Amino acid sequence: MTGITSHGEKRLVLVSGRAYPELARAVAEELDIEIVSTTAYDFANGEIYVRFSESVRGADAFVLQSHTSPINEWIMEQLLMVDALKRASVKQITAVLPFYGYARQDKKHRGREPISARLMADLFKTAGADRLMSVDLHAAQTQGFFDGPVDHLWAMPILTDYVRTRVDTSNVTVVSPDAGRIRVAEQWAAKLGGGPLAFVHKTRDINRPNNAVANRVVGEVAGRDCVLVDDMIDTGGTIAEAVKVLMNAGANLVIVAATHGVLSDPAPQRLQECGAREVVITDTLPISAEKRFEKLTVLSIAPLLGRAIREVFDDGSVTSLFDGV
Repeated sequence: MTGITSHGEKRLVLVSGRAYPELARAVAEELDIEIVSTTAYDFANGEIYVRFSESVRGADAFVLQSHTSPINEWIMEQLLMVDALKRASVKQITAVLPFYGYARQDKKHRGREPISARLMADLFKTAGADRLMSVDLHAAQTQGFFDGPVDHLWAMPILTDYVRTRVDTSNVTVVSPDAGRIRVAEQWAAKLGGGPLAFVHKTRDINRPNNAVANRVVGEVAGRDCVLVDDMIDTGGTIAEAVKVLMNAGANLVIVAATHGVLSDPAPQRLQECGAREVVITDTLPISAEKRFEKLTVLSIAPLLGRAIREVFDDGSVTSLFDGV
C-alpha cells in the first residue's frame, strides 16, 4: 500500500478583520467557536500588517470582513488576511463579505469606466480565496465575476418575518424603488401573502452619484400598507423621495425594508423625516450611534451567516436555508 492515510478531522476557523468585530463575535457565538487571535495594525504610512497567533494549517478558514467606511482600507485588510491564510497552508479559504464593496459598479454606463465589482472578485481570487460568501448582492450577475463558488445569501426571510408583524398582510402592496428590482418585489409579495406590486418611476443622472428623482408611482397603493424594499440605503435620497410619492398617492402607511444600511450623511435625518412609519435594515454593516434614529429597526444577520458557514463547512446545502427562494 502506497501513501499515508490521514485520520484527522476537519477543522473550521473564523477570522475577523477590524472593520466590524461585533458582527464577527455574534457569528462566532452562533457557531459556538472562538475567533482566531490576530495581530493587526497600521504602519505610520498607512500600510496594514496582519498575522495570526495560532496555527491554521489544514483548516477551512472563513475570513469575515464587512466593507464599511473607510471601505478601501478594510478591503485591503481582508485581502491581506486571505493571502496570509494561503501562505499558512489552510485547506480552503472562504471570504465572507456581508456587504460586498463596489457592488454597485457592476457594469459600464459609459465608455472608459471600470467594472469595479469584477475587479473586486479578481482581487480576492488572486489573493487566494477559494469561494466568496455575501448577502444580497446589488446585482445577481456579480456571482459570475468570481472564478469559483459564490454563496449568495438572502436576508429576505429575516426581513419578511419581521415586516409581516408590522403590516396588514391582507392589505399590503410591495413597492420597488425602481423598475429594475421588480423581481425582488415579486418574491417579497409572495412571502407577504401575494398582494399586488407597484414601482416608483425615477430618473437618475449618471454624472451625479447618489442622486435620483422619484417622479410617480405605478401600481395600486391608495389606502394600502406599502412595503418599500431595496438592497441598500446609502444617502437615503431615493428612498425618502419614494416614501413621499407613495404617501402623496394615498398610501395608508409605508414601511421601508432594506438589507444594507450604509446610511451616509444625511440619510438618518432624511429617513426620520420622510414620512415612513418604520425603516427596517439588517446589521450587515455597523450602525453607529450617530446613524441611529427613532424609526430605525436593526435585525441581526449573524444567525444567517452562522448557518451558511456551517452548511459550507459540512458540505451541505446553502440553498436549503431559503426554502428554494
